[in-house]
Amino acid sequence: MLMTEPFYTDKSRVREAFDRAAHSYDGAAVLQREVSDRMSERLDYIRHAPLRILDAGSGTGYGAVGLRSRYPDAQVIELDLAPSMLQVSRQKQQAAPRGGLLGRLFRKAEPWQLCADIEQLPLASASVDMVWSSLAIQWVNTPDQVFAEFHRALRVDGLLMFATLGPDTLCELNHAFAGIDGHTHVNRFIDMHDIGDALVRTGFATPVMDMEKIVLTYDDIKGVMHDLKGIGAHNVTQGRKTGLMGKTAWRNISARYDALRRDGKLPATYEVVYGHAWKPAQRPSRKLDDGSQIIEFQPRPDTPRR
Repeated sequence: MLMTEPFYTDKSRVREAFDRAAHSYDGAAVLQREVSDRMSERLDYIRHAPLRILDAGSGTGYGAVGLRSRYPDAQVIELDLAPSMLQVSRQKQQAAPRGGLLGRLFRKAEPWQLCADIEQLPLASASVDMVWSSLAIQWVNTPDQVFAEFHRALRVDGLLMFATLGPDTLCELNHAFAGIDGHTHVNRFIDMHDIGDALVRTGFATPVMDMEKIVLTYDDIKGVMHDLKGIGAHNVTQGRKTGLMGKTAWRNISARYDALRRDGKLPATYEVVYGHAWKPAQRPSRKLDDGSQIIEFQPRPDTPRR
């Protein structure tokens, strides 16, 4: 079935956007590093000793460094859709001091990079013990295909650990653009409960989901748009406007966003959805009397922040 919905992401545009942003990414990826750190904290509560880990949507390698530090005996495979992201990660590996801890971690992992689509993994079935995916799933249009691929690649008792973005992400920017024209201007994201349902449909057991909102602040709307461009996260929907926005429209958008200013700053809200689940020996059978599956939603762990 062809994907024709105007709010679906255009995958070729996603690749192009992240390729262009590869060298500016680390300077703008404040949220991405914070979410990766908070995902890592959740691993403190999970008993698992993976020997091969897939970092699905690895970007410039920040999460992979943390995974190698936590699991020093594991092979970590970095996989990303954008070849320039992998190249930047490789350059950082090559520049790392060889005598220090980072040098040892990077040197061990240098060969393990794949440029590929997370919905079509170039991996054998049952070949990894853990799939880690931080802020990559939101770029697919339906979660079932990517979760089915993660399930296929995982060994029995393997762990899927992920973070993605929910529908309240960039709600202020959505408000500013609402009604400007008939085009889509902000990427749309899938609800946490729909993600949980997709995990069950694709065979994962005991999925656990939670959500939190992280608010970044800016001096003006240009700062918001600059950071989104810097990380390659600007509008890549199929229904996007292809021409330039007129000056009058931009003034109206800026004025609507500026009305949301708090304490002198403009907010940019991100709804971050976290989840983990296991690949069981057989498909999970925990059901209610009406046949519906059980999904657990819980508050995030109350862990200290650095």
